Amino acid sequence: MVVRMRHTRGQTGSRRSHHALKNPGITVDTKTGVAHMRHRASTVTGTYRGRQVIDVQAKLAKKTKKVQARSK
Repeated sequence: MVVRMRHTRGQTGSRRSHHALKNPGITVDTKTGVAHMRHRASTVTGTYRGRQVIDVQAKLAKKTKKVQARSK
């Protein structure tokens, strides 16, 4: 049989002190002024660190085509 040690309130509180939620890091794009989360591409413009990484127009066209095909 395993002996279980009881944790005091202080030990429990010390462990849980790192569990608090933090505010997400928001960055505002200098060119467009659109806010997005840090280290992620902007979903509005499709840019990340000044480079175009997502073709937003193509993605939107693909999504609308998929929705139209599903509704038929």
